[in-house]
Amino acid sequence: MFAQKPDPHDIDEDALEVHPPKTAAAGVKAVAVAMERGLAQAGLVRTARSMLRINQRGGFDCPGCAWPESITGARKPAEFCENGAKAIAEEGTLRTVTPQFWAEHSIAELEGKTEFWLGSRGRITEPVVIRPGETHYSPISWQDAFDLIGAHINATTPDRCVFYTSGRTANETAFMYQLFARSLGSNNLPDCSNMCHESSGVALIPTIGIGKGTVSLEDIHHAQLVLVIGQNPGTNHPRMLSALADCKKNGGKVVAVNPLPEAGLLNFKDPQTIEGVVGDGASIADEFLQIRIGGDLALLQALGHLLVAREEREPGSVVDREFVESQTLGFEAYVEARRAIDWDATETATGLARAEIEKIADMLVASKGTIICWALGLTQQPHSVPTLKEIINLLLLQGNFGKPGAGACPVRGHSNVQGDRTMGIWEKPTEALSAALEKEFGFPMPRKHGYDSVETQHALEAGDVDVFVSMGGNFASAGSDTELLERGLKSAGLTVHISTKPNRSHIVHGRTSLILPTLGRTDTDDKHPSGRQFVSIEDSMSVVRSSQGRLRPVSEHLLAEPVIVARMAQATFGDEHPVDWRAMAEDYDVIRDHISRTIPGFEDYNRRVRDKSGFVLPSPPRDTRTFATEAGKAMFTVSPFEYLEAPPGHLVLQTLRSHDQYNTTIYGLDDRYRGISKARRVVLVHPEDLESLGFADQELVDVVSTFNGSERRAERFRLVSYPTAKGCAAAYYPETNVLVHKELVARESNTPGYKAVMIRFEKRD
Repeated sequence: MFAQKPDPHDIDEDALEVHPPKTAAAGVKAVAVAMERGLAQAGLVRTARSMLRINQRGGFDCPGCAWPESITGARKPAEFCENGAKAIAEEGTLRTVTPQFWAEHSIAELEGKTEFWLGSRGRITEPVVIRPGETHYSPISWQDAFDLIGAHINATTPDRCVFYTSGRTANETAFMYQLFARSLGSNNLPDCSNMCHESSGVALIPTIGIGKGTVSLEDIHHAQLVLVIGQNPGTNHPRMLSALADCKKNGGKVVAVNPLPEAGLLNFKDPQTIEGVVGDGASIADEFLQIRIGGDLALLQALGHLLVAREEREPGSVVDREFVESQTLGFEAYVEARRAIDWDATETATGLARAEIEKIADMLVASKGTIICWALGLTQQPHSVPTLKEIINLLLLQGNFGKPGAGACPVRGHSNVQGDRTMGIWEKPTEALSAALEKEFGFPMPRKHGYDSVETQHALEAGDVDVFVSMGGNFASAGSDTELLERGLKSAGLTVHISTKPNRSHIVHGRTSLILPTLGRTDTDDKHPSGRQFVSIEDSMSVVRSSQGRLRPVSEHLLAEPVIVARMAQATFGDEHPVDWRAMAEDYDVIRDHISRTIPGFEDYNRRVRDKSGFVLPSPPRDTRTFATEAGKAMFTVSPFEYLEAPPGHLVLQTLRSHDQYNTTIYGLDDRYRGISKARRVVLVHPEDLESLGFADQELVDVVSTFNGSERRAERFRLVSYPTAKGCAAAYYPETNVLVHKELVARESNTPGYKAVMIRFEKRD
């Protein structure tokens, strides 16, 4: 997995440096790092052109995250964060991966390189292919590449073809991509949402009738109380810190719940304010609960118990009776379940004292408008769905839907992961979507559910996948149980990667493999009969807006994603297919017209998306305080008490990002907020846990995970003494994804349990 004698341009894990963690996020340092990366990768002119247009009206949407911008208010001159700037620098780079690169580096050599080394090579300039028995990728013409794809697809059956999608894909591409798969007869449409927020949708749809958040950016600003649970905004969603700082200025309070004391949860130095440049910054969390991994369900149930008890002592002090009686079902059963509590078990599960929990309950009682935000710390547990349903219970109890400053806020990561799902990227399509597509295009759509991401991995390992197409992303590294996953990918007949830069998935390829270079979000897309095109995205708060790059592509051989999908379809179906793929590729307005007639909320799409601020999709819980569940009302639910308990000699591991990475893309080796630099194979462990387990700070170990009697191993990691919650550990992905057994998933959503891995350590020389 890594070179024994590291390339001088790759990672030398023995160079690890550990410094005290930071206590504030952003500031002048963030600006300096952002500019340094931009200038090094893209140069002065391209960096300046990008930074002036990122997330601005009429500009392009940052691929770094899905955090929204203001719809009505003015936007800041720098409407981006440090990691957004790094993402733009990576995409706008002048470094290129030409055919000469592939000629110089064999697959055997590239298998020893890290994701950091591969990604830092630059933008891929031409399509390449590798065939059975070959050791190197070599150039291939676009037409020959599409003919090869069509031949492989037509030589097999639809159920043996898989179409994976990254959340970077724009709405227009996503709609065409799912239409291509379904025209073939397949619902095998796994996506990155399966790996991150699938648990959110599974919990929200039956309880509030929509699988999305119910708040706006302005609601965050004006909430009286915001709970941020299982989330690290400072690294993963830095622009969220500005919204939380505005909330604090308006008199709101913030509670952070997390196993690690992340810098962004403590203090934010906004580099666009005087206080952020020369002052002490803005304190973010009024209260910080350092919870044990997997203890959130117990915490939320305890808060529910305290609110129910207060309401019974002081009728009318907590519960919004009018709302509960008119708009919900299941209240009585919920109250009965929450009347009793085992405080000893709750304190064991959470690692929190009863008094800490009672303090948060008092804050909930005092608040007239509460928002609960969450991310992957809650969605990647075996009991994720029950945990998220408890969030809904708390919000329903006090009527925190359909009023200013209140609601549910799942914070998405990838820039258009929510839009992809809205466009139909889902292995379990609704009957409404299937019927609408049939009406629009005039032929049957498949109803049989397809593979999600974990099911795709099982199918690959079983030899049941002949064609695997990846629209962006890095499936080999993003998935769980990566050694087995790589073996499965190598068994596929054809793998197709539509990518901007090299990654691990290109190296652990099928027997035949294609890499098709595509335009990025920042690139100009103007090779069309109708002129320059734009695309659109949907952010975390259901706002749809346009995105149009203005940088000159690094190669004349790059094709836009909609064009690639159209030409794959033409090569597969021929010219007599009912769908006019060519028309969609030549003019994206044609795609949007189809969307406007098939996807609810997108009526008059072409006109509305041209508004400088875009438009907001409907949300019944937010807009009308109504809930489109099967019963027509919001649902209280009752779930059993449970938490993660490590076997003797083990800790509970959560995988996480460095501050210098985005998903599987490694920008650099400086996780400066946590004080870790120049290396990545580290495990953060509480000093008392190190002592009790018989290990020393910075000792070299193998990490072994256990699940259902089987083990996985990750070699040569350094233990780092760190103020994590006791009994817990943290380490970077994708290096530790090898430890996540593919059977370890959230029960209802099938999301991998990246935050629930039982590990022990073995000493090394």
